[in-house]
Amino acid sequence: MPKKMLLYIAVFLICLSGCAVISIPLFSPSRPLEEKVIAGEGKAKILMLDISGTISSEEKSALGGIKKEPSIVARVKEELELAQADEDIKALILRINSPGGTVTASDILHHEISQFKQKTGVKVVACMLEMGTSGAYYVATSADNIIAHPTTITGSIGVMVLKLNLNGLLEKIGVQNETIKSGDKKDIMFPLRSITPEERKIVQQIIDQLQQRFLQVVKQGRPNMDKASLEQIADGRILGSRKALELGLIDQIGYLDDAIESAKKLAGLTDARVIIYQSPFSQKGNIYAETKGLAFQTNPMQSYLNGFLPSLNPYFMYLWQP
Repeated sequence: MPKKMLLYIAVFLICLSGCAVISIPLFSPSRPLEEKVIAGEGKAKILMLDISGTISSEEKSALGGIKKEPSIVARVKEELELAQADEDIKALILRINSPGGTVTASDILHHEISQFKQKTGVKVVACMLEMGTSGAYYVATSADNIIAHPTTITGSIGVMVLKLNLNGLLEKIGVQNETIKSGDKKDIMFPLRSITPEERKIVQQIIDQLQQRFLQVVKQGRPNMDKASLEQIADGRILGSRKALELGLIDQIGYLDDAIESAKKLAGLTDARVIIYQSPFSQKGNIYAETKGLAFQTNPMQSYLNGFLPSLNPYFMYLWQP
């Protein structure tokens, strides 16, 4: 046998035995976010931060579920920590395009942004694009000024929880629920049986409590909003920009450029660089370009079905669900 052939066989056997392993990762490990200037000039900075898609504490999947991305809550927290360490950041713009999301995730974002304002004194402007409803509007109330595009849909002030009753379907295919429980309400909201009137009352009390918190947050963030306007929107209705302005939910109808000018004015700036934080190798060229989070599903129905429905968990939602 030729020596070259013997050499090939020897190399093959060594690799096969596990003595030599070549590992080629499909994806590079996560790297710190990088700052990118997308508009303007000057020493002072205005950070543009995205609140996009369904608001949740769950990680998001990219590339068909092969790669995981941080949740919107984790990403916003990371960006705010970077901004807090940068003394040149004088204002923050929340670029919102979201139907809302879970109650807790929406509340965390509102809290983190409010704490950031308190610690830094940085002025915050919220700019809603196509949609800024329910939990997304909840987050927007943390801003000093709220701007909506002329075509923005907002409002949907309210709480919902999805309760499926699959009992009839399962009976048709011969499946019976034989859950064993310690108490008659242990499986409250369980999808394999009907909810009782007493259980409905219990869940409604929770929803009413969460609704009161939502209205309190709106009242705190919009102190000039009168009681009649607050009562009018408390039924969960959606609103166009003009009606939202009339009722006091927003301060101005405009575009992202107007949000930048508003941020400059609030911060007392004449010139400023608008920056974003992005993953390495990302290409973001202007204020409307996608930033981390916007590339994921923003349709509320698909987000709900893909993200929440398979687990059948009864999520309490600040979400507009058409």
